[in-house]
Amino acid sequence: MKVCNRQSLDPYGDAPQKELEVKKDSEEKRLDLFLVEQNLGISRSRIQKLISEKKILVNGTTVKAHYKVKKGDRIKVEIPPPKELKAKPEKIPIDIVYEDKDLLVVNKSAGMVVHPAFGNPDGTLVNALLYHCRKLSGVSGFLRPGIVHRLDKGTSGLLVVAKNDFAHNSLSSQLTRRTILKQYYAISWGSLPLDEGRIEAPIGRSVTERKKMKVTGIKGREAVTEYKVLERFRLCDLVSIKLLTGRTHQIRVHLSFIGHPILGDPDYGGRQKWVKSISDTHLKTSANHLLKLIDRQALHSKKLGFIHPRTEKYMEFETELPEDMGRVLGELRKEK
Repeated sequence: MKVCNRQSLDPYGDAPQKELEVKKDSEEKRLDLFLVEQNLGISRSRIQKLISEKKILVNGTTVKAHYKVKKGDRIKVEIPPPKELKAKPEKIPIDIVYEDKDLLVVNKSAGMVVHPAFGNPDGTLVNALLYHCRKLSGVSGFLRPGIVHRLDKGTSGLLVVAKNDFAHNSLSSQLTRRTILKQYYAISWGSLPLDEGRIEAPIGRSVTERKKMKVTGIKGREAVTEYKVLERFRLCDLVSIKLLTGRTHQIRVHLSFIGHPILGDPDYGGRQKWVKSISDTHLKTSANHLLKLIDRQALHSKKLGFIHPRTEKYMEFETELPEDMGRVLGELRKEK
């Protein structure tokens, strides 16, 4: 199974360029979506960025990402070389589940930020990775070297990191095509109405609280989450979740949207806001006790599967739940 166009994405050559001609069966498609379908090995968001940077031309001129392609259009795509890495190596312990010359799979601890940003210049997973292996892919820029996908600071578990641009482009392409398996475990408040369900609700940035996301039809992007209840308790459910899209805070937003926020979630109603809604005094006391056992959202990236960029073989990894979620489940099982 091929996961990227290797000839156009030689990791050891100059900045790749590709020229495409639109055929009749692709007419009227958005430019960014048309290019995603060409298996260039780069994500839709990066394609949109290249369009805005005038690195993608149609018939020699610049257009917008929503331009509708026409039969005979000639499209030139230039993928610039990666920017110089700026994040600094730091000797920080990390749990590496798997490593080879192309990639690493890391079991991120809760509380660790994935990459440097305003307000978090150091102490991140990227800083630790640079100390461990010195060189990472530069596709995502100088502050996010190697980062193919992210986990929130308060979310623990598995993520894959690319050591070179070849691996990064391949994994990004798999993300775009939704062929990477991402399975999470969460402890959600209340009792979900169905043992298995699917949440389809677009997600966009909140207008009133810019650091938060929300379900919205205004500039919301498609978001699909599937869940399965694994174990039910008086106060909560243990839920297995599969992401079919990868929106920011997607699981947290979707579960909150259907009225079952993740236990401990400080941003989407998973702490005192939920506890205050409990009328039974005994249950309210139990709920407050659970919150003392975990200081973040009870969400863990438990299973990760993908096609290895070089061997083209499927690989799958799984981790145990972290101690804090284990403590919460232990208390819940006592009252079953």
